[in-house]
Amino acid sequence: MTDLPPALSDAIRRLADGLGRKGLAASAATMSEHYRQRGASRQVIGGAGDALAYALSRMPATYAAVSAVLDELQARAPGFTPETVLDAGAGPGTASWAVAEVFADALLTLMDHNREFLTLAEAISGDGGNARVELIENDLGRFELGRRFGLVTCAYALTELGDTALLAAAERLWRHCDGALLIVEPGRPRDYQRLLAMRRRLIELGGRVLAPCPHKAECPLIEPDWCHFSVRLSRTRDHMRMKGGTLGYEDEKFSYLVVARPGIGAPAAGRVIRRPEENKFSVSLAVCGPEGLESRVVMSRDKAAFKAAKKLEWGDAI
Repeated sequence: MTDLPPALSDAIRRLADGLGRKGLAASAATMSEHYRQRGASRQVIGGAGDALAYALSRMPATYAAVSAVLDELQARAPGFTPETVLDAGAGPGTASWAVAEVFADALLTLMDHNREFLTLAEAISGDGGNARVELIENDLGRFELGRRFGLVTCAYALTELGDTALLAAAERLWRHCDGALLIVEPGRPRDYQRLLAMRRRLIELGGRVLAPCPHKAECPLIEPDWCHFSVRLSRTRDHMRMKGGTLGYEDEKFSYLVVARPGIGAPAAGRVIRRPEENKFSVSLAVCGPEGLESRVVMSRDKAAFKAAKKLEWGDAI
């Protein structure tokens, strides 16, 4: 499981102690329904309580997904150490916290159109000891900062843009990127298809796909199938209250894309794109490879390969 850093959890809890949990839970429920209808955050984040309700309900899952993608970036480009990071559509700074865990010395620039999110990001970054932060109020759909960053992240933000604005936003993110661009979106068919459109455009602009794809060809999956992954995170009592849940964990489904400038990293030889099927005789793997989709069956009689295959999980590179 990938959980929030203790400093971040403590900072959010201290802020929530000053507000009624019942009111925060009501805000979280309204927000959740709004997002299911693909509404924009600007329509529901109107005050400090709304921003805090969002942090309590959505920050843990977003953090877990971004952390999983950052792990993949490190695996694909082990020597990559950006000095500057742009967190575009930052919200309360969730992706920045995940980045800070990996690239502790990087200067973080958080950009969002919502002042309440930025105010909360400032409060929890200062309280948590993450002082290397710059805050910018600007819109993801039309910002121009006049400088480039070693790493650009955009997590669960492009989903709020309309289809006509999507490719222009992707191009803008790429213009501001000097090293690697990391995009994380909800693991839904609609968002995956939009991610594919951005992938095509970024390849046209000279980007090299590092993950999850092991190639730059068209995606071999055929609708209604789609490429997505899952990460498990534990739930605190506050998180369960905001989500109205009873389980002590949550499985977050997400789709993602890591694109880099030439010379940075290399894609994996293949990737497991579904949960492996295992019995005492074999492990069956659905793999996306350089030549497209493959079904691989590893038999128990090949002891070394069988032992390795049993350790593979959905989303792993091979």
